[in-house]
Amino acid sequence: MAQIPPQTLHRDPQLFYWILIPITIVMVLTGVLRHYASVLMATTPKKADIKAIREQRALAHGAALRTNYHVLSRKSFETRRDFLIEGFESGAYLKAPNQKGQPPANPMTDPNAMEGMMGMMKNNMAMIIPNTLIMSWINAFFSGYVIMKLPFPITIKFKSMLQAGVQTKDMDPRWMSSISWYFLCIFGLQFVYVFLLGSDNAASQIAQQMQAQQMPVGPMAPGQDPSKMFKAEAENLAVIEHYSVLDGIEERLLERIKV
Repeated sequence: MAQIPPQTLHRDPQLFYWILIPITIVMVLTGVLRHYASVLMATTPKKADIKAIREQRALAHGAALRTNYHVLSRKSFETRRDFLIEGFESGAYLKAPNQKGQPPANPMTDPNAMEGMMGMMKNNMAMIIPNTLIMSWINAFFSGYVIMKLPFPITIKFKSMLQAGVQTKDMDPRWMSSISWYFLCIFGLQFVYVFLLGSDNAASQIAQQMQAQQMPVGPMAPGQDPSKMFKAEAENLAVIEHYSVLDGIEERLLERIKV
């Protein structure tokens, strides 16, 4: 059976020095500048409200008990459940018990919420603006160049990811374009940033995106009534039918030993 000869492209070796290395250096320096810009624009953290933290942690405690009750014995679960239900229904964990049942305040009037949104907007701008400029620079000077070939085989599914900006159908998917190298640098330089700036850095693209997605949409999202959330959590805990993973563990162990 005849074998298909390997595809060979005559590529100027100078492309490696004039395209691949400059793009990599620019991406690393941009990440370092983004980190220090985020540090300079960061606002001074304010003192946390103990009552607000207790309100959030109490609701998280109820959710954790509802999720992991099967590792507790029946007596331990019922003790914890009754204690939390009593506190949820009485409003013992509310930050402002005198406002129980009142409609929640507008989150846009909360200075803390506004500062949080402004901080997130600054981080997004520090990520979007440099990426836009670098993308425009690469499109203007390096668009359409094939700069390297991967040393290992890959499937055809990676062709669109590795050959962005190169309109070819029959090219080996191992060849990589300059635009694709830029996208790989965005997600592949995380460990370089950790080595240069430490694990708690603001240069990581993935960390920036995760931080942007961690807006308060959980238990204590702005605009929600904590008393209603406590009441709903108490109802969820009250209807749980308890079972333990340790029920009948002796019999199950003996059956496995017999087998």
